[in-house]
Amino acid sequence: MGFNEKAADEKKATEFEDHQHVEVSEELSPELEALLQTEPLKGLTSTEVSERLAQFGKNEISEKKKNPLLKFLSYFTGAIAYLIELAFILSGVVEDWIDFGIIGGLLVINALIGFIEESKADAALDALKNTLALKSRVFRDGKLVEVESSTLVPGDIIAVRLGDIIPADARLLGISVDGSDSEVNLQVDQSALTGESLPVEKKKSDTIYSSSICKQGQMLAVVTKTGANTFIGRAANLISITNEQGHFQKIVNQIGNFLVVITITMVVIIFIYLLVRRKNEVHKLSKKDIFDVLRDVLVLTVAAIPVGLPTVMSVTMAVGAKQLAAKQVIVKRLTAVEEMASVSVLCSDKTGTLTLNKLTFDEPYLKPGFTKEDLLLYSYLASEPGANDPIELAVRTAAKRDVPLLSDCTGHTIPGFKVTSFVPFNPATKLTQATVIDHHANGTFKVAKGAPQVIVKLVGGDNEATHAVNLLARRGLRALGVARTVPGSLDNWQLIGMISLLDPPRPDSGETIRRCQEMGVVVKMITGDQLIIAKEVAARLGMNRAILDANSLTDPDATEAQLADRCLHADGFAQVIPEHKYRVVELLQSKGLLVGMTGDGVNDAPALKKANVGIAVHDCTDAARSAADIVLLAPGLSTIVDGILTSRAIFQRMRSYALYRITSTVHFLIFFFIITLAFRWQMKAILLIFIAVLNDAATLVISVDNAQISRRPDKWRIGQLITLSVILGCFLTALSFSVFFVARDVFHIPDDANKQSEDETKDGRMETIIYLNVSSAPHFTIFSTRLAGFFWENLPSLTFTAAILATQVFAMFISIFGIHKLTTPIGGGWGVSLLAISLAYFVILDLVKVFVFRIWSFELTVKLWPTRVRKERLRIKKERKVIDERVNANVDKVRKVCKVIYAANAFERAGRRELPA
Repeated sequence: MGFNEKAADEKKATEFEDHQHVEVSEELSPELEALLQTEPLKGLTSTEVSERLAQFGKNEISEKKKNPLLKFLSYFTGAIAYLIELAFILSGVVEDWIDFGIIGGLLVINALIGFIEESKADAALDALKNTLALKSRVFRDGKLVEVESSTLVPGDIIAVRLGDIIPADARLLGISVDGSDSEVNLQVDQSALTGESLPVEKKKSDTIYSSSICKQGQMLAVVTKTGANTFIGRAANLISITNEQGHFQKIVNQIGNFLVVITITMVVIIFIYLLVRRKNEVHKLSKKDIFDVLRDVLVLTVAAIPVGLPTVMSVTMAVGAKQLAAKQVIVKRLTAVEEMASVSVLCSDKTGTLTLNKLTFDEPYLKPGFTKEDLLLYSYLASEPGANDPIELAVRTAAKRDVPLLSDCTGHTIPGFKVTSFVPFNPATKLTQATVIDHHANGTFKVAKGAPQVIVKLVGGDNEATHAVNLLARRGLRALGVARTVPGSLDNWQLIGMISLLDPPRPDSGETIRRCQEMGVVVKMITGDQLIIAKEVAARLGMNRAILDANSLTDPDATEAQLADRCLHADGFAQVIPEHKYRVVELLQSKGLLVGMTGDGVNDAPALKKANVGIAVHDCTDAARSAADIVLLAPGLSTIVDGILTSRAIFQRMRSYALYRITSTVHFLIFFFIITLAFRWQMKAILLIFIAVLNDAATLVISVDNAQISRRPDKWRIGQLITLSVILGCFLTALSFSVFFVARDVFHIPDDANKQSEDETKDGRMETIIYLNVSSAPHFTIFSTRLAGFFWENLPSLTFTAAILATQVFAMFISIFGIHKLTTPIGGGWGVSLLAISLAYFVILDLVKVFVFRIWSFELTVKLWPTRVRKERLRIKKERKVIDERVNANVDKVRKVCKVIYAANAFERAGRRELPA
């Protein structure tokens, strides 16, 4: 501080800045206000209660439970499921009981996996109901009686006292049970509802919320809202209406829709063709002829349908869930494992999630000549032993930790000191005071601890201390003054310093945020706490301080797109209620982002349910745990990083399998479609089934394969996936036809296409050759589809390689030596050559895959398919990119200025602490 500034301060005392607590406020309708004019000590009559119960309903959260049978049946829906069910029905019609049993078993297994994994995920409303008070004291017919909380109605007069769970939203009346004015305001813990880290002082006319807890005082209140209309009731309603289809299910359905269309189209054409051909052969179709054709087509359909797709995906995610469980990350909804890999924005609650939710001693302001130990020793002497007040607890904990003399002390028994009298905290005086005998100095002194304004007044004023308190308040820190009497006097006081208190970040939160950002996941803080506190915590976590208040989410002049952009560019939001948290997640999702949400309180539950991946942290409420998809058992957020890494590995395996399976299906359908129609050539039904079952069974081990973890959030690019699958499928079809023509025209192996009678002797070797090619060539392609780059950049695991090779070596041996009524022997030359060609060919396909990935872009797709809608999307995308680049540049400039200002303030604070008295 300069001399001129100091002189000016001496002339005019610095005033304490008044930082108002921003309270959640709600307007009541005139009709409802009219019902609240109840005489306090009389209350409502029984008749009025009955009428209002009929009008407003019970004070409870209603719930709609889905029929378990209907829920189980819902797992049989979806494009792929419908196609499998069609095959299941047709199997029964043509009396193919083996396929009927296999397909039916797979359908039930897939449904059971989903039903069992998610059966415990719908208990959020039950958990919310458990937070409500069961009994309440209320004035009815002029008497104070205890009633069921569910019978409360607007206008009821309830008595709230220390330890009570507030039974409904109510307005404080400022009077006690006996009708006298209440001497003490209420202290209410509403952290589980609003996310505020400290109990909030509530005075006359303030609103107290259902399920919050009274920590101090007693007062009468008039009930304003009950049941679903309360603060917590609206949170419950948000949970109940959030029942959207999961991201992963949408992806599977898109893949399924593509496969369904091409499968049905080609199979119907083949069915018609075979019927016409059979009619030409027998002149008149019998029921047996139709059933024979239907059976042939059915087998082709079953072999083409990715029957194992849901099972392989479920097993892959289940293995991943087990891996996460070992890291204390419990997965409640299986598909959340895949969705977590695609999360690009992580919204996090502050209190109890990013912070400890425990008031802690921070860097204090000290007067010259005193140390931190002095400040803590004197504050301990002026603390009330055994008090559970969070401020007293924080002071005593810090004192015992940092002052060696106090490490083993209990109460006021301190070596060298004796407390002869103690005056506890009084709301009127706003301080505690103790008289102490100092055995070391053979003297007596007094010590006081309390509100900064009171302590500064006690010492006769101190501009520098007032300025320090104002600086602390601007950063959201709670200050407490500590003073003692000067030696030799019990009337003259001197200031020792100011304690600063804050709910501090968890030790691992900053590192977790940094690692998330390295992996392309943007972390945003969304808290019900005050704006200045949120900004201080954000700065300590290494986040930017662009925190907005809740008003920016309810701006009536802003469009949906503008609100979504605010959410995208802000580092967080403060002073929000559950509806605001839900809204932030909704707006971010409207930008096409997959959003994760972490939280621990009732106020977080709606947003946890709305988010693509809801994550409940350690020591969370039942409501948060039930609404979430993932539950962290270890304190802090560090295990989220493990979850992201594991989920991205799982995503790569699933994408690998999907690409392989679609490619295999496309190859299978195109090849048999053309060869059936053009060459009238067919393969035994048993061989088709053998290929499908053997290859799908082998790919189950993809769940333990090595995976190349992406540095950015993963994304299903369905257009790219299907296009690449078609390209690779066409290349495989070309290989299969090459093998067919070389075998027929070069090596003169009969194709048996014209031998229709069972009595005619068939060569059978062509069937075995095509079987081995169709089995091995697509199957080896999975070595390429494992990753986007070249296959050698990340080699597969030994188990995975062994399983894939084992199935094809088995296929090679049954082709070389033959099995009666299954395969005709073709000899070692053909068997080894075909397997070698398939292995070599996957390398060629790998080059094709890398080329497609490198040239693929949305701009390319618009050039290839230039529809009006797609061209318009490309234009908007380019315009948006230009705007975003300009906005991001401006935001970066503002952030740099903010950092400079923050640094300057820090240097100023440091300079003030070094000034002499």
